[in-house]
Amino acid sequence: MTTTKAKVVYSPAFTDGAEFQIPTFRLLKQDGKLYKSAKTPDLDKEKALRIYKAMVTTRILDERMLAAQRQGRLSFYMQCTGEEAAVVGSAAALDDGDMIMAQYREQGALAYRGFTIDEFMNQLFGNELDYGKGRQMPVHYGSKVLNYMTISSPLATQIPQATGYAYGQKLAGQGECTITYFGEGAASEGDFHAALNMAAVHRVPVIFLCRNNGYAISTPAAEQFAADGVAPRAYGYKMDVIRVDGNDVLAMYEATRAARRLAVEHNRPVLIEAMSYRLAAHSSSDDPSGYRSKDEEAAWREKDPILRMRLWLESKQWWTEEDEKQFQEDMRREVLETMKRAQKRSPPPLETLITDVYDEAPPMLAEQFEKLKAHIRRYPDEYPKSARHVKGGV
Repeated sequence: MTTTKAKVVYSPAFTDGAEFQIPTFRLLKQDGKLYKSAKTPDLDKEKALRIYKAMVTTRILDERMLAAQRQGRLSFYMQCTGEEAAVVGSAAALDDGDMIMAQYREQGALAYRGFTIDEFMNQLFGNELDYGKGRQMPVHYGSKVLNYMTISSPLATQIPQATGYAYGQKLAGQGECTITYFGEGAASEGDFHAALNMAAVHRVPVIFLCRNNGYAISTPAAEQFAADGVAPRAYGYKMDVIRVDGNDVLAMYEATRAARRLAVEHNRPVLIEAMSYRLAAHSSSDDPSGYRSKDEEAAWREKDPILRMRLWLESKQWWTEEDEKQFQEDMRREVLETMKRAQKRSPPPLETLITDVYDEAPPMLAEQFEKLKAHIRRYPDEYPKSARHVKGGV
């Protein structure tokens, strides 16, 4: 039974919600100038440059690693290209103790928090220094130190997990929140609705950030939902919501700061819909030319979020062409040199296959592991030396 005091009518009165038009929050023009009525966020030079460098680092990393995948040096990759402002701008608005639960394009959030190029490369190549011990696909990053939950492949599973984690944060009462990122395609999963309903009912400090980048793999947004995007769904859960220009890093930063205050100070979950565009393919396995035009992509390239922020920084005399040139050169060199080091590192020891889940490997796993070693000893020529990397040999 609802407790809402609804108006009573005496003839059928239907509504489809079309009267609710959610505006788009925007601060920065493409030329780097603020809109006339816009107010500059409370953002000092040091933090602004940290945001910008994380965006550029993400772009360079994406370019180099996609090339590595095409060369056969890497099995798989997913780019954040075109969505750097939505990811880095929002991550910069959080406190370091806040939990990030990502989908798979949020490497910019990790870069902002200080994840090194070495750490990126170790995960991508699954070597012995990879925190996941080579068990995950590339781009499935995670960092306990940086409060970035390890990414999992199934779509949308992180959304209800974020609600549950935020409920724990509410009980802990230490003024922290959780942000979870996902695309508009993931918002069509049942997990999305379950998560929002639970968050609203239990009033937990969680920010749901939907990157509406236009496509769920090859399916355009127009074929995913009939309503005005994802944002109106918040009304059904009586949840605070805002729509933001996802290519405007200042707007993303300011909107997420305000969302965080609502979440932490009032235990009110918030939905942010960041309107952006996926300039890259869905993944290295995808060819977007089959479902969208070059003209469409070109139009969005003119709205490049990195260029927009760079022009703003230059207008404030916080960044110069020489700064840009030097940073680009240094970062490209670091990415290339670090990739070479990561490729040369040994894979995780074979025994890591049966560690971490139990304090001591149970007899069944230990027996299976001995059979595996015996199998490799019997057919040594069928396995590379890396497969025999185990303490004491096989």
